[in-house]
Amino acid sequence: MKPLKTLLIDNYDSFTHNLHHLITCVNGTPPVVIRNDEKNWQNDYLRYFDNIVISPGPGRPEKAADFGLCRDIIESAAIPVLGICLGHQGICAIHGATIDLAPEPRHGRISPITHQQKDLFRNIPSPFSAVRYHSLAVYDLPETLEPLARSEDGLVMAVAHRSKPLFGVQFHPESICTEHGKTLFTNFAEITRTRQKEKKGHISSPMPENLFSSPHANTLTLPKEKQKKHYTVLHEQLPATIDAETLFNTIFRQSAYAVWLDSSRRGYGSGRFSILCDAGGPLGRIASADVQKQCISVTTTEKHELIEDDFFNWLEKDLDAYDISTPDTPFEFALGWVGYIGYEMKSLTEKVQGPVSPFPDACLLFCDRAAVIDHEENRIWLVALSDNASGENARAWLEQTRSKLMSTDTPWTAPAPLPRKLALETPLKLRHEKADYLDLIAQCQKALRQGESYEICLTNMAEASCRADPWTAWRMLRQINPVPYGAYLQLGDIAVLSCSPERFLSISRDRVIESKPIKGTRPRAENPAIDRQLMNDLAASEKEKAENLMIVDLVRNDLGRIARPGSVTVSRLFDIESYQTVHQMVSTISARIQDGISASQCVRAAFPGGSMTGAPKKRTLEIIDRLEAGPRGIYSGALGYFSLCGAVDLSIIIRTLVMSDGKLSFGVGGAITALSDPEEEFEETRVKARAFLTLFDADFSDC
Repeated sequence: MKPLKTLLIDNYDSFTHNLHHLITCVNGTPPVVIRNDEKNWQNDYLRYFDNIVISPGPGRPEKAADFGLCRDIIESAAIPVLGICLGHQGICAIHGATIDLAPEPRHGRISPITHQQKDLFRNIPSPFSAVRYHSLAVYDLPETLEPLARSEDGLVMAVAHRSKPLFGVQFHPESICTEHGKTLFTNFAEITRTRQKEKKGHISSPMPENLFSSPHANTLTLPKEKQKKHYTVLHEQLPATIDAETLFNTIFRQSAYAVWLDSSRRGYGSGRFSILCDAGGPLGRIASADVQKQCISVTTTEKHELIEDDFFNWLEKDLDAYDISTPDTPFEFALGWVGYIGYEMKSLTEKVQGPVSPFPDACLLFCDRAAVIDHEENRIWLVALSDNASGENARAWLEQTRSKLMSTDTPWTAPAPLPRKLALETPLKLRHEKADYLDLIAQCQKALRQGESYEICLTNMAEASCRADPWTAWRMLRQINPVPYGAYLQLGDIAVLSCSPERFLSISRDRVIESKPIKGTRPRAENPAIDRQLMNDLAASEKEKAENLMIVDLVRNDLGRIARPGSVTVSRLFDIESYQTVHQMVSTISARIQDGISASQCVRAAFPGGSMTGAPKKRTLEIIDRLEAGPRGIYSGALGYFSLCGAVDLSIIIRTLVMSDGKLSFGVGGAITALSDPEEEFEETRVKARAFLTLFDADFSDC
């Protein structure tokens, strides 16, 4: 049987690739994806397809800017069309129905769907559970449209045209929490095949290659005959006789550019290894990106180079130049680039231009020597990168460092005693004081009510003058709030102190990619009974589950861009993880990466992390830029390493302090949904800042 060829029209939604994988599994071949403003589209191209799926998306179907060419295709197509959410509303509006506000927004919330068990709903029990993401609803159906399903609040959840092969569903069959989504699409495929057998619809013709530009392609052009240079990772292994803080202070802190990826808290499958490294070796480099100028400044001990390129393309080409031999180690860091990618890099990944960051848009160190602490085995691994020219230097560093660490005569550079508190020279100043922030929340909820977004991750920025030593501040922070993805970055005159509990992306050597988004927070309490109640309250919260689910579906979509069809899975949904100052709701999504897709392309496909944006991502980023009225900078980006062996481990930059030029800043925020209480949302920003407020004995103004 010939596989069906589906045209999938993307209305700039963030769940389209969940549909892509679902359709691929049902049809046996991937759909062709075009955006709703595809310049090369001609209705004559419909002959290449057997059916059409129109995605959800922000906005209203009556607006050409929101619905694009979908209207013309619905009116022209003789083959079956399935509209989802916005697509469903579009089919209904075109045929005379009214689109108006639903009684209440339903974003990421589950409803029982009752139906007639016909057409799309054959072999599906009634009722079944489905996830809804909508603020608008269909009313006043014309006689030409038959209602097939309704929700518990009486709204139309599905329609079929009485004489044309047009179908629509208001709910999201592709969501991880919707039941029987695959069966629904199987029924749509069967409807298509039945019409073809009855000669009521054509069978698709072969389609020319490269007819459309792929809206989700992560294109990369590498030199065709690039010569790789061979390197070897040399290593030494020894017992961990000193703590990580003393080790960093003794070996690396004197470097102007050094990094400590600190797993000061183990648990939940994370935190086994800490990585300490610098760019001071003979192969060391420092890369700093300016996204506005589209250039990367790369500095070594011998030269400075300015490269005009897309940051992610440059990173990929640089990593591709290494042919690497690695030892058999229990960790996947085989040296490479370590540092951060700032939030404003979104202008490359989502084509959303925003404010200019006061810091480099990305800063990475090429670390050719490192110490890796295995907290489980209580061992230290020393690793150094060697080629023919640097081999002697690498071996000498290993031997000298090993001797220093093993010698009983070593005068350890013990860190100075810590003070009880650090002082600010000026009080903390919020970019948006409380009244302004509450107004921004109201504006978010207005946009949500109008169908412009499902969830908006609004943030604020706190700043103060401070002359405290960043190293001292970091040592205190890791005691106040130990986390599995902590980091201390010395980047010249910038210091980044991160207490992040959240994994953005990890990529293993065997090309499995994983993300662990956090959405949902409660403070810890000293009283065990109260603390347990707070945790149980978080686990049972419909609001927090809805927030988390929206980001899970968004991350599934982002990984779906680069994943093998059918490989995206959710192994943990709505789990609760408890840290020193907060309880968090965490989910785990993983996938297997397609052949030919690079680590840099994977990060590009998912950046910025969905837990810091909301969904649909592009439209929501535009709303965020308008409301926040300032750059996020380093905050909300990603921090970690790109290993020479292909492995990646990046955290989301939250709970992170940036210190530079006598000033400090940190971002705080939360996901705004239709269920959000503005006062509670502002209070949540205080909870998330608790470690910093404790460090400086400070608080936010309630003005």
